[in-house]
Order: sequence, then structure tokens, then C-alpha cells
Amino acid sequence: MTDAGPLDADEATFIAAARSGDTARFALVTERHRRELQVHCYRMLANYDDAQDMTQETFLRAWNKRETFKGHAALRTWLYRIATNVCLDFLDKRTPLPSGLSDSEVPYLQPYPDRMLPEDPQESVVARETIELAFIVAVQHLPPRQRAVLVLRDVLGWPASKAADALELTVASVTSALQRARVTMREQLPAGRLDWRSPATHELSTDERGAVKSYIDAHERNDLDALMSLLRDDLRFAMLPDPGTLVTTAEDAVDGWVSGGLFQRGHDDWRGVTTTVNRMPAAVLYLRTPGDPEYRPFAIAVLHIVDGQIAELTGFDVAGKPWLDLPPTL
Repeated sequence: MTDAGPLDADEATFIAAARSGDTARFALVTERHRRELQVHCYRMLANYDDAQDMTQETFLRAWNKRETFKGHAALRTWLYRIATNVCLDFLDKRTPLPSGLSDSEVPYLQPYPDRMLPEDPQESVVARETIELAFIVAVQHLPPRQRAVLVLRDVLGWPASKAADALELTVASVTSALQRARVTMREQLPAGRLDWRSPATHELSTDERGAVKSYIDAHERNDLDALMSLLRDDLRFAMLPDPGTLVTTAEDAVDGWVSGGLFQRGHDDWRGVTTTVNRMPAAVLYLRTPGDPEYRPFAIAVLHIVDGQIAELTGFDVAGKPWLDLPPTL
């Protein structure tokens, strides 16, 4: 596997560190790639905890294989190759998803905090269209090697020959796998969400900022009419880890939440904070129960906004997710 261009300072420093056996020097060179490799692992695995673990495993394997790096490929390419195969080895041990499951029945799906994205990213690494939940979930319905081919070719923009070399496949096999993966992606992505190779967008729109603010405000005022007006009548709603995505009307969604106890006594004293995960607007809801002086984290609602209304709402329990870095109380 080769990349065009002369050996640059990054590769030269890495080779020197590898030859010296200096672990601290080696770690310093590779650490700058951690965040983008972790995003890569997250796309493959849809789980923040697993992505962290597999990124660490990538660096361990890189250290053990350090003498095989000759500078014929860019260091970044070499590390991505290792990370991809680390994830494939992990997926070989994970129970595959049964066919026919809806998107919310990806049992290991976790949100990705924007603060952990690369600070100076290449556009393809964290383009919003390829980090938002709908894309991440759709990728999980691909067989592992199709998944790897799609991410390497369509997200990172690798040529077929480079992807084939990384995966030890033929170019023809990579081309065929990519064609099949694209078909599945179009079947899995919601209508109107089919272009994951459009120019990257990073900033929230005015509609998105306004909708998440109104969503929090409706909770804080227990204003069910205002909440209902924010929801599209073809709302896609999921509350993980509960199975099943509901496509429901706004009225039925709110009625279901009320019948489940929300906005009733004991679940009617809310505060909220705005954040972003997966480059999507999100509302972290805090609840104060009777007798408790503090508001405590209840859930995070990740929102997909279309024309000022919430078209998709994916809720996550915030317990056990310290990496979201949420205030423990309000």
C-alpha cells in the first residue's frame, strides 16, 4: 500500500520513534490521530465505549507492528488500516443484527459527543452527513466488510485500490461490495436522507437552534400544546434501549408520553440544557422529583429538525455515559 508523495516529518518522526523503541515518543506521534481514528471506529461500531477501546487496541497493534511501517504509506493511512481491521475483528465476535430490524433496534447505539470530534478535522472525517445518527444506524445494517468498504471509499474517499489493499481484497471485490452497500444504505436511510456525500455542514441552522430551545421551554412549562406543535405528524421516535421505532402523529406521541407518566405529578418539574451530539441538536432534560432540591439528568433527546419541526427524536438514558460530560445536577 503506497501513498503518493515524499516521506514527510510525521512519518520520519514515527520511524525514528519505532526504531528507538521509545514508547513515549511513539505515543506522542500517534496520539495526534486519536480523535479521527475514534470517529472511524465509532462509524464501524456505533458505540462510543467500544470505539474508545478499539482505538486503544489500534495503538497497541501499531506499537507491536511498528517495524512493518516503512514509510511507503502515510502514517495516517497505515493507522486507519490497522483500526479498520481491529474493528472487523471485534465485529466478528459481536452477535450480528437479525435481518429486518428497524433502526432503533441497534441495541448498542450510543450518541457521540461533539467535543470529542477532531479539533482541526479533514472535511470527510466528520462531515455532518456521515456522523449523524441516521447514517451511523444505517451503516450497522451492512455486513462488516461492506461496512468497512463504504466507510473507506465513500466517507474517507479512498480509491478502490487503496481500500482493497487495506482489507486484503481484490479491487473487483471492493467495487462489488460498495455497490451492494450503497443499495442497503438507501433502503435503511429515512426518505430524503439519501445523500451522505454532500458537502460537509458543521453549524446548526437557525431552525435547529430555535426548535431545540422551544422543545426545552415546552418541557419547563409543561406546555403539551407547544410540544405537540413542534412535532411533525410523521414523527420517527425511539427511546433507547427500548426496541422499536414508532412512526407516529404528534398527538399520539404526546399522549403516549403522558400515559407513560411524563408531565404527571413527580415527572413535571423540568429543566433543560442545549447541547450537540453527532453534530445534531440535542436537549438534555433534567427532572426534579418531590423532596429533592436538585434537578438530576433524566434523558438526552437528539433531534432531527426539518423546516422548524422535529422530524426524528431519538432519546437516550444518560446514566452510565460519563463521556457526555453533563453537569450532575442543575
